[in-house]
Amino acid sequence: MINLGFEVTATDGAARRGRVTAVHGAFDTPAFMPVGTYGTVKAMTPEELEQLGAQVVLGNTFHLMLRPGADVVAELGGLHRFMHWSRPILTDSGGFQVFSLAKLRTITEEGVRFRSPIDGSEVRLTPEDSMRVQRQLGSDIAMMFDDCTAWPATHEATEASMERSMRWARRCRDHYHAEPPPGALFGIVQGGMFADLRTRSLESLLEIDAAALGGIAGLAIGGLAVGEPEPQRLAVLEALVPQMPQQRPRYLMGVGRPEDIVAAVLRGVDMFDCVMPTRHARNGNLFTSTGSINIRNAAHQRDPGPIDPECGCYTCRNYSRAYLRHLGRCNEILGSRLNTIHNLHFYLRLMQDLRSAIERGALEGFARDFLARRQGPQAPVA
Repeated sequence: MINLGFEVTATDGAARRGRVTAVHGAFDTPAFMPVGTYGTVKAMTPEELEQLGAQVVLGNTFHLMLRPGADVVAELGGLHRFMHWSRPILTDSGGFQVFSLAKLRTITEEGVRFRSPIDGSEVRLTPEDSMRVQRQLGSDIAMMFDDCTAWPATHEATEASMERSMRWARRCRDHYHAEPPPGALFGIVQGGMFADLRTRSLESLLEIDAAALGGIAGLAIGGLAVGEPEPQRLAVLEALVPQMPQQRPRYLMGVGRPEDIVAAVLRGVDMFDCVMPTRHARNGNLFTSTGSINIRNAAHQRDPGPIDPECGCYTCRNYSRAYLRHLGRCNEILGSRLNTIHNLHFYLRLMQDLRSAIERGALEGFARDFLARRQGPQAPVA
């Protein structure tokens, strides 16, 4: 059972305009998924997210497993009911969070053992555990548990890590589909910066999918945005994406800057997530059509204008830079909320503009103008 549909409705070069249909509804691509680590996109209600144009959000398997526990979420009706979000949810596998705990973890063929960042207790996470937790959460899209390769890494080390991910992928497929699943399963292509390893990883996932008669509904690109230079990341996409099946959604995990999203859409990627818009908002770093600003800088102390004169979000319609700076300097919660509304609006509006440009066959011009304006004179970002 796939529990997911995907239709490409327009193309412009390598870029695709499409629509994903999941158990809890549909969402348009290219899509940006706001990150709801603990079952909440920080400072936002579900209604506000919908008003901003969010159609799908991301939940974090690792953190929800630790708090409040997947069994608690399942007992209370699943993650959709628990967080009062009725649209699609994608849950990551926990692999990246384990990767970030390098000093606290031990990787074996079985899985990973690590010290909880909450209380220091030992926790086990295997491919089967990740699938069990994501089934309990009831997400529309579950991600396979993988070994996220560090950068830089040798070809030998990257190959060993990728092959481990592929062995874990088979276990994920078997466990997730052992009973009728609540959603669909995505595989993750690994292989670091090496084109040959990326190709082998993709081929392995397609073999696993064929053996399961269609057990993998979409494909993600993992192991990027981990510190590598932008030219290397783009080279990976340019080599890999044309090999990926046309009829399945392509998800670039954890990539993030508006410029990076535009570059990846131009190369045929459909789905994105990143904590950047919400995390930056809490630190006073705001995105605008002509660059990025730090609203806490003294330059904004008496500025009566909005964050971005071209933005129509609630924050820009009603509040000045001077007021937002005041809230930030006083550590007022409202400041974080208003900043988050603006940054998420910026990202979600960008996705709408990208979809529209693809439909019109005008993506190249849109991308050129967007990048030129964003790379112009910028206020300093702390």
